[in-house]
Formats: sequence, C-alpha cells, structure tokens
Amino acid sequence: MLFRKKMPRYCVYCVHAGKLNDHEMICRKKGVVAAADQCRRFRYDPLKRVPVRPRPQSFDKFTRQDFTL
Repeated sequence: MLFRKKMPRYCVYCVHAGKLNDHEMICRKKGVVAAADQCRRFRYDPLKRVPVRPRPQSFDKFTRQDFTL
C-alpha cells in the first residue's frame, strides 16, 4: 500500500518532519511534535514509508517426496 490515494496525514510521513525518536518528530514548521500528529502543511514523502515485511513462507504442507525427481 505504498501509493494509496488516501494516505494517513501523520508527521511520520511528512517532508517537513525529521525523526527524533520512535514517538517524537521535529517539524520545520511546528517544532517538536508527536509522530501521530497532523497539520495542514502536510506533504507526503514516499521515502519515509517503511513497507511491512512479508510473512515467511510455510513449507509444512510439503513432504520430502514433493522435492524428489
């Protein structure tokens, strides 16, 4: 969901914000704000979005017989 039309307008994904720690951001416009904060100057930066890691594949349903010739 990297390029959704309706992105959540959180400071974590904003061009104007930089990361201080996991819960706080430093904004060029507002100063220190919460990561879940939002304002009208929000501009989306796709490079700040971290994609969700895919779940590892489960090979339990296969047997050794499936992999022999």
